[in-house]
Parts: sequence; C-alpha cells; structure tokens
Amino acid sequence: MYQQLEEWLAVDSLVAEPSSGYAVDLAAYNPLTHRIIGCAMRVHVLLGRGFPEVIYQRALAIELEREQVVAQGEVETPIFFRGQQIGTRRVDFLAAGPTDDQPILLELKAIPELTEAHFAQTINYLEAYRLHVGLLLNFGTTSLQYRRLVKTSFAT
Repeated sequence: MYQQLEEWLAVDSLVAEPSSGYAVDLAAYNPLTHRIIGCAMRVHVLLGRGFPEVIYQRALAIELEREQVVAQGEVETPIFFRGQQIGTRRVDFLAAGPTDDQPILLELKAIPELTEAHFAQTINYLEAYRLHVGLLLNFGTTSLQYRRLVKTSFAT
C-alpha cells in the first residue's frame, strides 16, 4: 500500500474553484476527460464486462478515433532515477491534453475491483512522466469504474 501524499487529488469532478490553489488549470482538462470517459462508457455498454484488458484497449482505440480524440496506445517511455535511466514502462494510452506538452494518461484495467496498487501504478506513471491528469478506467465491473487523478506538484 502507498501513502497518499497531499499533492495528489483523486477527484470525480475536475471543476476547480478559483481559490483552490491548484497549480493545474483543471477546467482546461474537463472537456477532454469527459469525452474520453464517454468513449470508455460506450465501449463498456457495447462489450460489457468479462473480456481481457487488451480487448477493451483495442475497442477504446477505435472509439477514441471515432470521436476524434487524438490518442496513442502502448506508449513506451524511459524511467529515470537520479538522472539515470533504470528501465522503461508502457502506458496504455496518452491522449491529447489542453496543450501539446500535457497529454492525459489513460490506464486501463479489466478486474473485479480496483486496489491501492492500481492507484499507485497510475500515480507513479504521472510522476515519472510529469503529467498532471490521469484517468484510471476499469472495465471489469458491472458499470465502468473511473477515477481522475490530478498531480499538482512533482518530486524534484
């Protein structure tokens, strides 16, 4: 289990209050994350639960393209520790964000229940790639589960 840090927010709505102090313009992400979640919901409605993750990943790629959401699947990027590359990880999707340098991370699951380890994985990806917003999407339940994770600061 990981320790949830203050700079992390798990939110169901990305509507930021002006006085919230977020270093991220959450309102700029809203239209994009809503479209992506809508695509994931349509995939879940049409396929239901019970398939392996790769099936939902392929279907979501089709639905994102159909809805003109620019996204790249299976993006492999290096992981650095103290300035040295120590490996690579592959994320399920990076979707276009409000600016070219701030894509939205999409992490897919097809499991009966999300655990702290799944949140930690998504959080680690956001930290490693210096991204502010990620969506954790679980197709393995009766209704699509989704969580938006917002990273407001990064380790130095």
